[in-house]
Amino acid sequence: MAIIHVSNLKKSFGNLDVLKGVSFEVEKNEVVAVIGPSGSGKSTMLRSLVHLEQVNGGSIRIQDDYLVKDGAYAGSQELKRITAKMGMVFQHFNLFPHLTVQENLELAPKLVKGESDEKIRQRSNGLLEKVGLSDKAGVYPAKLSGGQKQRVAIARALMMQPDIMLFDEPTSALDPELTGEVLQVIKQLAQEHMTMMVVTHEMGFAKEVASKIMFMDNGEVIEAGTPEQLFTNPQFERTRAFLNRALK
Repeated sequence: MAIIHVSNLKKSFGNLDVLKGVSFEVEKNEVVAVIGPSGSGKSTMLRSLVHLEQVNGGSIRIQDDYLVKDGAYAGSQELKRITAKMGMVFQHFNLFPHLTVQENLELAPKLVKGESDEKIRQRSNGLLEKVGLSDKAGVYPAKLSGGQKQRVAIARALMMQPDIMLFDEPTSALDPELTGEVLQVIKQLAQEHMTMMVVTHEMGFAKEVASKIMFMDNGEVIEAGTPEQLFTNPQFERTRAFLNRALK
């Protein structure tokens, strides 16, 4: 059964329809790259999954639980429980500037998880090693490069031991030479079979790492398929036109 099931999702800001009946499924261990032009609804769709945007209609089911069903949301405790299954990494890191790298990682688990400090410290050390930043544990975010900040943000999301990771254009705020170090961490997660959705403009990365590509335009999912299907034989003119521009 799909780990994420989205059906007929609708979202508007005033008179602007941003999501127009979006439906898709993500299977366990699948890596789905979401591509499409700016303003196509990709980020709004992703943010809806963790209740950072409230939708106007449709359903979102995470594993067996409905976050929203036919436009009606679950209760607040239920919403917290369901969204805790997902970790989200944003374009602009969102680290706490007054906390060290290690404190950024450990804050949420200490507040939420009720685990021992020792267990939390063990996990934060392991994750800093995983993202190649063991030597930065006591450093403040201002002293880090953009790529390092984003790797801290990924480690921080993983601290809550989510079943699903969501990435909203994780490299678009980075210089090209820093992009690779962040994509490498995401590739490693893919190799470890983490279920992921990645909104990205990095076509090479999408082609190499994703098991499925979803193309969105103008608030709709136009088509979805394997990287091979989508990049070599897109079915729709809108997909072809976008890829012709993006792959130049």
